[in-house]
Amino acid sequence: MRVSDFDFELPPERIALRPVSPRDVSKLLVVRPQGLDDHVFRDLPSLLKPGDVLVFNNTRVIPAALSGNRIGRGGTTPKIEALLHMRLDGSRWKAFAKPAKKLEKGDRVRFGSEGKLCLIGHLDATVEEKGEAGEVTFAFDFSGPALDEAITAVGEMPLPPYIAGKRGTDEKDKADYQTVFAEREGAVAAPTAGLHFTPELMNKLEASGISTEFVTLHVGAGTFLPVKAEDTADHKMHAEWGEVTAGTCERLKSVRAKGGRIVAVGTTSLRLLESAGLEPFSGTTEIFITPGYKFRAVDLLITNFHLPKSTLFMLVSAFAGLKTMRAAYAHAIANDYRFYSYGDSSLLFPSP
Repeated sequence: MRVSDFDFELPPERIALRPVSPRDVSKLLVVRPQGLDDHVFRDLPSLLKPGDVLVFNNTRVIPAALSGNRIGRGGTTPKIEALLHMRLDGSRWKAFAKPAKKLEKGDRVRFGSEGKLCLIGHLDATVEEKGEAGEVTFAFDFSGPALDEAITAVGEMPLPPYIAGKRGTDEKDKADYQTVFAEREGAVAAPTAGLHFTPELMNKLEASGISTEFVTLHVGAGTFLPVKAEDTADHKMHAEWGEVTAGTCERLKSVRAKGGRIVAVGTTSLRLLESAGLEPFSGTTEIFITPGYKFRAVDLLITNFHLPKSTLFMLVSAFAGLKTMRAAYAHAIANDYRFYSYGDSSLLFPSP
């Protein structure tokens, strides 16, 4: 399909720069094949059925935005910004560097400029490899827990570019850009559909007979990259690491066998469940879902409102139908829904 098929006009004022408080008073647009209904997110228990199961992504966002300088070449120290997006092993990360043209294989970069240092000193890394579109592989001088501590000390919370371009990151984002069930560190972007859940809402869901399961997909920075191809067939997704345990698979199969529905909380949970196919899974996935895809593991989807021409808008169009999603987004824009990571949410029913 043409990427332009997934374009739409979004007024800039519809982009949310802060979340609402409390989280569960955000708007919720219920999208069914037969029509649209406006709700508040805390209405969710009444919109699902006893026996349904919500599948959450329990990844935890790390402060993956690093700033520093190239050192030891040519007598100059150009500023380098890096956004980590996938861990390769104890000491190596893939990252998007800016400006990547200032880096060559073998260069040294010292992160922690402007007085922000880790406890051991500066965080230094060697450029091990350069890829396309500004991607580099950094081999850090630290490894394992020591590297994790250093990244926490010198890094910033990696807000999406459509927010970071309008305001700076602050202390409030450390809590706002993390789900209440975040547990396994490794993501560089939040599974934002989960940001609407509060402990009180989780308790109401349980009391309503709706169970919960957790999977892990460490969301990478590739989720923010624009689709530059003109045809969806020519776009390649960045790999992300995920895990679905055997116990989770068995319980999800049991829900289905009893007539319950599997409700993916966010496109990250959906992509991982579809990659696994309700079988145990541990590894990377590059799954790219566009209209025509046959869903096999997910029955309903909770998700925020996405960017024009993005892979995520393509995914929701595959799930609920392009015509339906165009109508849903037009309704959301006309009715003051807030878009993107800190914005409102939707509950999608599948296209027939």
